[in-house]
Amino acid sequence: MGLSLVTFTAIVPVLPLLLGLTMAGDVQVRTITVEDQIIMRIPVRPQPPQVEWVEHKGPKCISAKKIRGAFLSGEDHVDFILEGRKLLRAEFDENCPALDFYTGFYLSSKDDKVCARRDVIRSRMGGSCAINHFRELEPKLRR
Repeated sequence: MGLSLVTFTAIVPVLPLLLGLTMAGDVQVRTITVEDQIIMRIPVRPQPPQVEWVEHKGPKCISAKKIRGAFLSGEDHVDFILEGRKLLRAEFDENCPALDFYTGFYLSSKDDKVCARRDVIRSRMGGSCAINHFRELEPKLRR
């Protein structure tokens, strides 16, 4: 009986993660490695007030460890929040309307990087969207 109680108490805290359930206040990126595949659950945050952005050429790859969250800012792109409060737009090859159905999406990679023209974003419904390229975002200053 003691062993089964210990097993039960060890499984209960990770049960919501295994079932894909999270509490409403959960806004952290979760990472798990399965058979050399890194899978990250990216929380989606409420859309910020309307801001005009200036887009600049972005990197080919970003470190997965720097991702802190995302905004769903359009059907053909997602804006990643990176450490240091930087924003990076991941533009898709085509529209990806299924991403806003749940409060997050998944990224998977074979290394600690997320790369354009290699990696995809997966909705929690099962659809996927290929990342075509990244753009760095800078707020447009009004004069």
